Amino acid sequence: MSSRFSSSATIAFTVALFSVGTAQAQSGSGIDVISDSLTLEGTVRSVLDANPGITSLEELANAASGRLAQTRTGFLPQITGTATYTRIDPVVKIPLGAEPFQIAPNNNYDAHITAQYLLLDFGKSEATVQVAEAQVQTARDNVTVSRRDLAFNAAQVYYNILFLRESIKVQDAQIASLVAHRKEMEKRVQGGVSTRFDVTTTDVRITQAQNTKIDLENQLRNQQVQLARLLHKPNQADVPIKGRLTFEPRPVDVNAEVAKGLENRPEIKLARDAENTATLQQRLVERSNLPSLGVGGQVGTKNGYLPQLNQLRFNTVGVLQLSVPIYDGNKNKNQRVEALANARSANARTQDTQEQVRADVRQAANNLEASQARYANAEQQIAQATDALTRAQGRYRYGVGQNLDVLDAETQLAQARLARAQAMYNYTLGQYQLKRATGEQIW
Repeated sequence: MSSRFSSSATIAFTVALFSVGTAQAQSGSGIDVISDSLTLEGTVRSVLDANPGITSLEELANAASGRLAQTRTGFLPQITGTATYTRIDPVVKIPLGAEPFQIAPNNNYDAHITAQYLLLDFGKSEATVQVAEAQVQTARDNVTVSRRDLAFNAAQVYYNILFLRESIKVQDAQIASLVAHRKEMEKRVQGGVSTRFDVTTTDVRITQAQNTKIDLENQLRNQQVQLARLLHKPNQADVPIKGRLTFEPRPVDVNAEVAKGLENRPEIKLARDAENTATLQQRLVERSNLPSLGVGGQVGTKNGYLPQLNQLRFNTVGVLQLSVPIYDGNKNKNQRVEALANARSANARTQDTQEQVRADVRQAANNLEASQARYANAEQQIAQATDALTRAQGRYRYGVGQNLDVLDAETQLAQARLARAQAMYNYTLGQYQLKRATGEQIW
């Protein structure tokens, strides 16, 4: 029984703690001082503030906004100033009279300002702006997804620490009870009513309980290291946090939660962003092969005018230009095929994401229901194990029971208390899994 408890407890803790993914973080300075113990809200906010990955995504969103501003410049006139000097040798000279007639100067000067404006492009510029706007929204939604995932990972580590602390308390209580039982047996051995075998058997159980406590303490230290990493404080392995596991069940309306997830889940928003971008890109491709009409003007000064070739003179130029694509080797046709395929693909991804949201919500609700049932079962087990331990101790005290019965009852009580802590941990974490599935923000 004792070896079976030790193995099952180790497996339970390993599954509970290491099946949960944690955020990958890079080294950074993070928060310099943590003056007090962190609550869950403080932990999540500190992790979000310290993570450079969020800053990187926010800067990418800013870059997308910059590209959007660049596309809007297509609606404004473009003005440039140019000044050139050109030396020409030789130049054509016509022999007329005493001096030859020079038709161009050797030194050519030209300074002018050019203005260009696109009058009409049949919606190409507008379509380009709309694509850029969709890309900005996608970048912002990526920030939301990353913040959501990082906050959830911080909450996982936070509750891992609370769960391990509670488990260590259970082990301490079991060890204290076994030690007290051993002292009683020592007195019985001295009185000649018991043997050293009972004392040795109890010592084995105490050692096993201590080994389990050592494993729990090591896992607690590792979770503290992980929390310090999320906070980007690698030199602070023991980040102080406060709180305790609680069990506060609440009813779950699966249909309402599914509807909330379909409306608020950031993955849905990202899928719709991709669908919208693909549609806008398709519209842009359809307009890219249409004519465009633009005007331009130039004012400046230059030399080279007859008869005074070297005299700088004011000049103007006006342009009205119509560009009509005639043949592009079927490039636009193939671009349309690609854009249409991308639009269909984005639509399919949206449908798949919606099905994934429905499944995530239902699984989270099932996990909550199972954890609630396990908590009730653990409460019943604790009551039964406590009664069994009291009876086993009484029987052993009056010499009608065996020491092994007491040790087994101690182990069963510890298992029941650990099962209750596990159920509380699973239910609490399940609530945040449901929030994640429905797109509700943790903080």
